[in-house]
Amino acid sequence: MTIFEAIIQGIIQGLTEFLPVSSSGHLSVFQHLFGLSGENGVMVTLVLHLGTLIAVFAAFWGRIKGLIIEFFRMIKDIFTGKFKWKSMNPERRMIVMIVISILPLFIFYIFKDFFEGLSTDSSIVAEGIGFLYTSALLFLCTSRACENGTHTCGQLSARAAVFIGVFQGIALVPGISRSGSTISAGLFVGLKREEAVDYSFILGIPVILAGALLELGDVVSGEGEETVGIIPILTGFAASAVVGYLAIRLIKLLVVSDKFRIFAYYTLIIGIIVLGIGIYEAVSGDIVSFKAAADTVSAVL
Repeated sequence: MTIFEAIIQGIIQGLTEFLPVSSSGHLSVFQHLFGLSGENGVMVTLVLHLGTLIAVFAAFWGRIKGLIIEFFRMIKDIFTGKFKWKSMNPERRMIVMIVISILPLFIFYIFKDFFEGLSTDSSIVAEGIGFLYTSALLFLCTSRACENGTHTCGQLSARAAVFIGVFQGIALVPGISRSGSTISAGLFVGLKREEAVDYSFILGIPVILAGALLELGDVVSGEGEETVGIIPILTGFAASAVVGYLAIRLIKLLVVSDKFRIFAYYTLIIGIIVLGIGIYEAVSGDIVSFKAAADTVSAVL
């Protein structure tokens, strides 16, 4: 992988991780069209996800810091017998609800190989269908039937947390946006728009960390080191972090200003295009590739 390709993937990851358009779907399609699919693609994707994790901490540090402090207080209360469900403060309740939202992922983890196979196989039909699902979800959550809620993250119920967690699990399918799914689910259960955004992004922190730990062996494999150099990896990491931070600022502005529907149109268009390419490849047996053009641009740069 060249530095140019690393920058492009970093920009794609930084934008699509937080914009409700599916980072996994965009990266999977990019890797497919540029011949980067397979184990090396999984390794690069993981590193780029860690870059966006830095962006989350930078954008939400004030709230995250408060949650970390409250987490250790809660642990102390649990061990001293002072923990009470009914008397939790908003920060503590948010922590507990995040844990509950993560639990459904253990069920989806049973099908981990299936989801990874969809991202690394030679077809992008699943990605196209995933984009169309995301589009339908965003159209639904921005309709008049889903008005701005009144609840904060500290007022979520356990049932609502499970509901959001299930939507997050479904987003393991490439093309289905995790942020779009969890923000939509948050709006469905009555969260304020800005609160739905905060909950979605902070919920993503333990998910990204868990994914990093599960795939750590693949990241440090010798074969991956030979193919993907350290400079492109670091370049992609930096690009995803910087662009991710800017994307967070953008999504918060668009959600609060009720311009979320623009992403529904975008995922609808890209879903039709990707699904069309996937069907064409399946019928014709030809693979659509832009690698030659990318190599030319990279050589010029």
